[in-house]
Amino acid sequence: MSDIVFLNGEFVPLEKARIPVLDRGFIFGEGVYEVIPAYSRHPFRQPEHLRRLQRSLDAIRLANPMTDAEWTRLIHDLIARNVGEDQSIYLQVTRGAAKRDHAFPKDAKPTVFMMSSPLATPTREMVERGAAAVSATDYRWLRCDVKVTSLLANCLLRQHALDAGVEEVVLFRDGYLTEGSACNVLVVRNGTLLAPPKNHLVLPGITCDVVLELAAAKSVPVEVREITQDEVLSADELWLTSSAKEVLAITTLDGRPVGSGKPGAVFKAIHQAFQEFKRKVMRQAA
Repeated sequence: MSDIVFLNGEFVPLEKARIPVLDRGFIFGEGVYEVIPAYSRHPFRQPEHLRRLQRSLDAIRLANPMTDAEWTRLIHDLIARNVGEDQSIYLQVTRGAAKRDHAFPKDAKPTVFMMSSPLATPTREMVERGAAAVSATDYRWLRCDVKVTSLLANCLLRQHALDAGVEEVVLFRDGYLTEGSACNVLVVRNGTLLAPPKNHLVLPGITCDVVLELAAAKSVPVEVREITQDEVLSADELWLTSSAKEVLAITTLDGRPVGSGKPGAVFKAIHQAFQEFKRKVMRQAA
C-alpha cells in the first residue's frame, strides 16, 4: 500500500506528489511546519499544535490557508488513509510558487503539504538505559521559537551528534542552555525540575509543556529560568522531550555520567505519569 499524502487539495500517493521548482519553500526554505503525534489514531494535543502553527505563520507573515476545523478534518482523514495505529503527522505550509525574488510575492498561493509516518517512540530498553548526548554551541538563527522549515543548522547539529555516536546534542548559547537539535532539554537539580524560559532562543515544546504540567501535578518543584552551562554539566538528571522522544533521560553527556549514570527517580516518576496521561487522553478520545 502506498503512503498517502495531502498536497494542495488532493490526497495522492507519496511518489506522485510534486511541487514547482520555484516554490519558495524549495528556493528559500520559506515555510513553517508542525509534527503531531497520533496514538491509536487519535491526534495528541492537536489544538496546542495548531495554535503553535498559527504563531509560526504569523511570525513569517503568511495567512493561515485553513481554519482549525479544516485542519482537523484533514488530519483525521490523513490518519484514516494510512496504516498504523500510532502515526506522526507532518504538516507544512510554504508561501508558494513565484518568481525568485527576496520580496514577498503579492499573489502566490500557499503550498500545503501533509504526510504520515510511523511514530517511533523510545523502546523500553532505551527508556531504562537512557540516552547519550554531547554538548555543542548553539549557532542557529535568533528566532528558534518559530517552527520554520529552514533547518540546515539543526541538521548539522543533529549530524554532529550522530557522528559522535550519541542520540542528541545539548546546546548552549553564551553560557546558557537552550535546547537540542530537535528536542527540548530539561534539568533536575536537588529535586527541582528546571526549564529554560520560552523566548526567541527556544521552541515552545508541546510535549515539554505536558511534562511540566505532570511534574507540577506530582508536586515536583518546577522553575522556568535561565540555566547555566555549569548547572547542566553538574545536573542530577537531564531529560529530552519531543513528540517522538516523549520524555527520555540523558544518562551520559560528553562521555561523562549524568548523576548516577542511570535514569533518575524524578525521571522515572514523570515518565510513568506521562504514559498514564497518554493512555487516559486516548481513552477519552475513543
